Amino acid sequence: MRRFKDLEPKDFRVLLAIEAGMEKYEFVPLETAVGYSNLPREEALYRIRRVHKLSLVRGTATPYVGYSLTYPAYDFLALNVFVKSDRIAAMGSSLGLGKEADVYDALTPGGKKVAVKFHRLGRVSFRQTRRVRGYTPRKTLWLFQSRLAAEREYAALRKMFACKVSVPRPIAQNRHAILMGKIEGVELARCKTLPNPKETLLRILGNVKKAYGKARIIHADLSKYNVLVEPGGSVQVIDWPQYVTVDHPNAEALLERDVRNVTEHFAKTFNVAMPVADALNFVKQRRWSVKGERCS
Repeated sequence: MRRFKDLEPKDFRVLLAIEAGMEKYEFVPLETAVGYSNLPREEALYRIRRVHKLSLVRGTATPYVGYSLTYPAYDFLALNVFVKSDRIAAMGSSLGLGKEADVYDALTPGGKKVAVKFHRLGRVSFRQTRRVRGYTPRKTLWLFQSRLAAEREYAALRKMFACKVSVPRPIAQNRHAILMGKIEGVELARCKTLPNPKETLLRILGNVKKAYGKARIIHADLSKYNVLVEPGGSVQVIDWPQYVTVDHPNAEALLERDVRNVTEHFAKTFNVAMPVADALNFVKQRRWSVKGERCS
């Protein structure tokens, strides 16, 4: 993130030019990048060499000279939009580095804490990504797969936040990045004890219930790793890019798997037993009324 402050407007011009060219090419031909930048040729060549030295683009010499963005460059393009729109003023430390996303602390111009999540598909194999994320078009470059994942998760967060599901507050989305409210709490997987584990379990299931009954969304990847337990006992459910809607062909099986993952963890770790059937009945016993609330 330190390199972000070193970039100049003309550096962003060539990064944007290469990004535009990547809609057609994996490696954008040099002359195409120069043309898209609308900079004088020598200036464009200098800027391309500069961002290449900063590891913001990677190059190829065969079968032609061409360039492609790296993830840090994509990060900076998204951050530049957030900064120019006065949504963030400073980036902080890492909150978590995962297989398919990185999350960082950030500050707004007013000094409020927020978080920025960068989707990074491609850390697992392409075949695995296609198997898990059926919405990803075939032959889409990793950067653009990550953008689709961010768009999808942001849409889900907006819908669930409106329905009062305890998820991070969605603020903005650009490219593969989501700007959201501050993320607090400890990953459930790291909690060895809880003041009232049964109450925590019911709070998690209550959010599964609201997501299912009000937002008509199923997490589809719920586990001890994407539930945060806050100091006051509240919970927050994170990581929603793999969600499905309740009319998905495998919706019931995925809901049951989510519930089973949570109940089995509480039985094993906290000695709180709740049969999966009972937990599912709690989640599905009544569709929540949306009268008076906007959950669309």
